[in-house]
This record gives sequence, C-alpha cells and structure tokens, in this order.
Amino acid sequence: MAYARGLVDLGAGLWAWMQPDGGWGYSNAGLISDGGEAALVDTLFDEALTDDMLRAMEASCGVRRETIATVVNTHANGDHTHGNALLAHAEIVASAASAREMEAFPPATLAMMKAAGAAGQLGEAGRYFAEIFAPFDFAGVRHRAPTRTFSGVAGLQVGGHGVQLLEVGPAHTAGDVIVHVPGARTVFTGDILFIEGTPIIWAGPVSNWIAACDLIESLDAAHIVPGHGPLTDRAGVREVTDYLHFIEAEAVRRFEAGMGPEEAARDIGLGRYAGWKDAERVAVNVDTVWREWSGSNAPADALALFGRMATIYYDTR
Repeated sequence: MAYARGLVDLGAGLWAWMQPDGGWGYSNAGLISDGGEAALVDTLFDEALTDDMLRAMEASCGVRRETIATVVNTHANGDHTHGNALLAHAEIVASAASAREMEAFPPATLAMMKAAGAAGQLGEAGRYFAEIFAPFDFAGVRHRAPTRTFSGVAGLQVGGHGVQLLEVGPAHTAGDVIVHVPGARTVFTGDILFIEGTPIIWAGPVSNWIAACDLIESLDAAHIVPGHGPLTDRAGVREVTDYLHFIEAEAVRRFEAGMGPEEAARDIGLGRYAGWKDAERVAVNVDTVWREWSGSNAPADALALFGRMATIYYDTR
C-alpha cells in the first residue's frame, strides 16, 4: 500500500492512521470499530494533529469522536498520548508502568525544553530538540492521564471484536503494549516497530524488545501497523530484530574493549542501517546497552543523550 498521510482501511472495521515520514513525532495510530462501538489506539503528538485525525475518521469511517469509548496508549511518549484530552469522555487505558512514566514527563516539560532550545539555551542538545520538534505545539497540550491501568495482559470488547492488550515492556519505554485483534488478524505494535527508521531504546533491555518482535511474528497477523513508518509484514519485523541484535553486539564489543558509550556510538559503522531515518539514535541505544552491561540502575539522562544525538546529527549533515 502507498505510504501517505491519512487513513488506510484494513477491513473488518479496522483502520490505520499513517503519518509520513515516520521520523521524530510522526507516529501512526489505529481505529477499531464494530456495531456502533469504537476504540482508538494512540493519539498524536499535539492536539491539532489529533483533531485532524478525528475529523478524518468521522468523514471517512463514520466514527464520531463521541462514540470512541476507549483510547489505548501503547506507551508513554507524547507522540502517542498528547491528544488524549480531545477524548475527555473516553476511558484511557495504558500499562501501569506507562502511566507512571507519563506523570514523570508531562507535556509541559517538552514545551519548556523546546522553548529553551529555540532561545539558544541548553546548548547543542537544545538546538537539536527545538529543530526536530519544531512542527509540534507542546504548549497547547492538555495532559490527560490514563484512567485504567493494567500489568501483563488485558482485554477489550469492541462490538464483535475481542481485543488483546499485551504488555511487552520494558523495551522502547518502561511499559510498552501491543494491541492484537485476532479476529481481524491485525496488530498495532506501538513503537516496538519503527519501519524504515531507527528504533530508539530508551528503556531496554534489548532482549525484551527482541522477544516482543518474536511475539509479533508469532501472531500470524495479515496487517501489522508499526508505531512509525509504513505498514509492514513479518519481513519488516525481522529487520527490526536484526537491527537490535546488530546494535547490541556492536555495543557489547566496544564495552568489553573499554570504550565509553559516547565514543562507542561514534565508532560503530551502521552499514545497511546508515540510511534509516534518525540514525543518530545509535547514541541512545549504545548508552542503554552500557547501563545494562554495567549493572547500572540509573535512568537515562535524556538531556545528555539529546546532546550526543545532536553531535552525530550535525557532524553528518
């Protein structure tokens, strides 16, 4: 299918909302509808983008936002949650780990960082942050937290569709969830899948992420909707798995050689992955492997990591 902005009909009352080019902030979402009932899988990075999506769903699918009873946030990142307030009547479902992460990093924090970066503060990290997130209005986002949380496995019923919520994190973030609709052979993966873009391992461990990819492959889905990038298939899932194996092996080799994570990230030759969007995310991925292999329980230092990504980004432009 063509990778274009807008809705893709997956059949059986399911739709994917696609946002090229799939880079920073341009995430996908999903709609599950049947028998006059509807659930939304993820909102978007700001309220204007989410409003556009909801209007398109009404125009093309006949699903009004007032009839969407449930929103599932696949994880805590704002490009999957910042439109929650536009569905004030709906139940917001997320993993308990994601809910905690949302509270720790609300939209106001992103708005502050973007404004500081645009004003020339926060150094190269701030410049990079303001540049990559320039299209998005964080200041206009009203935070709406999950109203129902779970750990492990949960279920929804949307008309005749049974929907499985499967927690696979920590991986990309602390509480990643995939959304499986077995009767429609469809899975919405959240950011377990970045297709034609570089995965970013904020939480790890890498082994959990690889296990999540293996699970997606085992579901025998005809439609696989990634968190970023075009619709994919099992081959696309394996590409992500291969990247994760590659980056872990390369990072561990340099860890054992005594390199620091910043030096290692710049030393790794990305080969066939060098052409993937946002390749500078290697800085985050290596740091996460370092923290795991060194036995550190310290959380990622987001500002420092944006600075490392910025250095690679500007040096390679």
